[in-house]
Parts: sequence; structure tokens; C-alpha cells
Amino acid sequence: MNINSKGDRRPFFIFLIFLRLGLTSFGGPIAHLGYFRDEFVTRRQWLTERSYADLVALCQFLPGPASSQVGMALGLSRSGYSGALAAWAGFTLPSAILLILFALGISNHGDIIAPGVLHGLKVVAVAVVAQAVWGMARNLCPDALRITIMAITTCVVLLVPSAWGQIGSIVVAAFAGVLLFKPARAAEHDPLPIKVGYRAGLFWLSLFFALLVGLPIMSQMLLSQTLSMVDAFYRSGSLVFGGGHVVLPLLQAEVVPSGWVSNETFLAGYGATQAVPGPLLTFSAFLGASMSVEPSGWVGGFICLLAIFLPSFLLIVGTLPFWEQLRRSVHIQAALLGINAAVVGLLLAALYQPVWASAILKPQDFGLALVCLVALMFWKQPPWLVVIGGGVAGWVLSAML
Repeated sequence: MNINSKGDRRPFFIFLIFLRLGLTSFGGPIAHLGYFRDEFVTRRQWLTERSYADLVALCQFLPGPASSQVGMALGLSRSGYSGALAAWAGFTLPSAILLILFALGISNHGDIIAPGVLHGLKVVAVAVVAQAVWGMARNLCPDALRITIMAITTCVVLLVPSAWGQIGSIVVAAFAGVLLFKPARAAEHDPLPIKVGYRAGLFWLSLFFALLVGLPIMSQMLLSQTLSMVDAFYRSGSLVFGGGHVVLPLLQAEVVPSGWVSNETFLAGYGATQAVPGPLLTFSAFLGASMSVEPSGWVGGFICLLAIFLPSFLLIVGTLPFWEQLRRSVHIQAALLGINAAVVGLLLAALYQPVWASAILKPQDFGLALVCLVALMFWKQPPWLVVIGGGVAGWVLSAML
């Protein structure tokens, strides 16, 4: 098919392209960006190599899942807002539906799934988060200054285990970045082939901040459980700097202390999320379906899924008109260096509590976690295979001991 044909720009056609990617894109956000490059730069030539690199830079600059935001922007470039929605739906729904089905299976038929399997999934989560911490630390904390910010953030978050401790750490790290770092000026680039007007950009950004401030107030005033869930997941989606794994401590602080989801179910679902394709933030659909309060099930799953991805859409379409100015600001770049170091500290704190503390209870748990980590990092096994192996190993170990 001619890539410039009218049909190529129809939202349904865009949905089908991203649906295929959503069904086959295993391996996490870096792998997803590689799949997108092959599909839309090399094969379909929707944009140039330099434009794609600049789009990736924008999405890594913003909070939110970078691969999903790149997908939304690609859909936006072909068919406007409906194209962005089609791209998001195609890439996200396959894994979201699978995780809701898994949540319903645990809720309705928990006795069928052996406890050892669920514990094995929790142990796999230890390996997955440890791999993420190691990879992000190598890229985002390459010097003593950023390692120090990472360590301080970890200590603060462990001492103040709440959403405010996490938000405060990110804000302080941003100011520290401005004071301590002097990044180089941005290199030359190709303009992004996406047209969003300044007025539209201001509207979407204003809506983003209005919801961020207004949802907590509305949920308190109206005493609505649904609004409380939307607020919690919207706020978590607004603070995901550095990669989808960072959502783990943010969501854990929202749903476990409140009693909405048990810690055991939370970690089992996080482990299962590694076995499905698509973006990691579809973990929100599992949590929404697993709620001990209403709404839960399919309704709760889709409410939480939409709430956690809404900030990504608002930020990407709101920031595009101003990206040329932002990318040249050394102060913005410096703040981002500090934020990224703090993000690694957030994830390191989550590796200890709740992931390690809830999963590594016996020596054999440590051994299984080590095998899973080696399989991921050095044997280069796909995450879905490691998840299946971890679940089976957890069942075998529980039967033997």
C-alpha cells in the first residue's frame, strides 16, 4: 500500500498497525522504541531518522511512558487527535485485557492458582526491578553527584513512605539539578512533522494542571470512590519520570496502604505484567480490576487504565508547540538531570520495600531471584519466558519444601 494514500491516514488503519505492535511488542520501552523505528521510520517513512530521535527526546523529557507517548504522537501526525487515540488503543488494549482477565482469575478462582505460583511471580518482580535499577543507574547516574542524589532520594523515600515523600524528592532534585549541572546546548535537529497550535497546546497543558490540582479536591468534597481512584492513578501517571518501572512505588503508595489492593496481589500482578506485550503502565488495569472496593472488575480496570494514561496524552499534545524553545533551555535540561537521578533512587527504594521485603522470605527465594536476574541480564531471555519459569519454579519449590 502506498504510504501516502488516504487509507493510510484513517484512524482505523492506524489502530490496526498499532494493534499488531501491541500484540507482539515484548521487551519493555527501549524495545518498543526500536519496533516503532523499524515500522515508522524504516518501513513506512512517516518521519525522518532525526525527527524520530527528536520525538523520542521529547517523550523522554516529559513524565509518562515514553513509548506510549511516541505512539500517540505518531498517530497524531497521521490523523490528528483521532489518530492519537487509535494508536494508543491499538498498542495498549491487548495487554490491558490480558491483565484484567488475570486479575479476575485471581479474584474469582484464587484457589485454582497455587500459592507457590503467585509467590514465584513476586520473586520474578525482584529480578525485574533489580534489572531496571541497574540499567537506569548506569545511564542516568554516571557520576558521583548524581549517585549522591540517587542515594539521598532512596533514604528520604524509605523514611517518608508516602506519595508526598516521592513528590518532594523529585521537586528538590529538580532544583538541585538547576544549581549543580551545566548541560551542553542542544544539537541541530529536524522539526517534528506534527502541527498543534499554541492555543491548543495551552488548553491541553491547562487541563493537565487543572486535573492534577482539582481531582484531589473534588474527591474529598464529593466523597466519591471512583474520583479517588481516578485521582490516585492520574497523579501516578503524571509523575512517571524515567520509565514505566517507576510507577511501581507510586502506585504501591496509593493502593496498598489504602487497602484497595493487598500487597501480595500487587506484586503478583506486577510480575505477571512482565509476561504481556505492550506498555508496562497497563499494570493499572490489573489493579483496577483487583480492587477490594467498587468499581472493580472490567469497569475498575478501564477507569484506572484511562486515568493513568490521560496525563501522557495531555502533556504530549500540550508540549509539542513549545518543544523548540524547551529543548534549547539549559535550565530545563539541568533540572531533568536531577529528576532522572532521583527517579533511580525512587526505584531503588521500591526494590527494597515493597518488592524485596515481601518476596525474599527464605534462602530459596533469593536463589530463584538470582537465577531470574541472570536469565534477564546475561542470558538475554525474554521477560515473558522468565515470568513463566519463575511461576513454575515457585510452585515446584513450594511443593518440595
